[in-house]
Amino acid sequence: MTRGEITANGIRLSFLEEGTAGAPVVLFLHGLPNEAGTWAHTMAGLAATHHVYALDQRGQGRSEHPGVYSFELMRDDVLGFVPSLGLREVTLVGHSAGATVACLVAQEQPDWLARLVLEDSPPPWPGGSRFAIPDRPHGGLDYDWDVFASLMAQVNDPDPNWWARLDRIAVPTLLIHGGTASPVPADRAAEAVARIPDARTVTVEAGHQVHRERPAEFLAALRTFLDPSTA
Repeated sequence: MTRGEITANGIRLSFLEEGTAGAPVVLFLHGLPNEAGTWAHTMAGLAATHHVYALDQRGQGRSEHPGVYSFELMRDDVLGFVPSLGLREVTLVGHSAGATVACLVAQEQPDWLARLVLEDSPPPWPGGSRFAIPDRPHGGLDYDWDVFASLMAQVNDPDPNWWARLDRIAVPTLLIHGGTASPVPADRAAEAVARIPDARTVTVEAGHQVHRERPAEFLAALRTFLDPSTA
């Protein structure tokens, strides 16, 4: 696995890369707050058959901390990042906040996007759960606290278009739901899948952190979606 950097959407973005150039591309977006290394196990599991990337999203990991944060800015980071590397036919995989970013990317219908995978998170919806935003913890952090505060404020007051525009997603989509321990109600996950024209769901009883709590099952679901002939 190697680490690279590129400037896109006006900021420096750091990423991990593994696999073989020329193989099908998968790009991973982490949750909040986190960094690209959370995907190391999944990346290693796909490296023999795919060219895999994981992005440190703005304000987190080794990417730049520009001080301004929103799901829309992170969407635009991805929309700049992928063409800057010349990637095509990309499967975009997002977890939690990263899944919301991935949804917003897919709603823009970029010509490089081939598939979408959402790990236990459709975008936030009006009237959904609200979360208290704590004060900044004392001491040093390995991410910009404003990332957390800014995005959680959006989760508490989401743009209704995030949900309304799910029908604009024009690529095959998989939602991997965390089951009974997930903070996302099963009926809400099912409604999101119903709104996306070509979508399906798989349930893995793991809670919100499916790729961490049940890595083998997560990887199996992902492989089947990427290549149904392996099922």
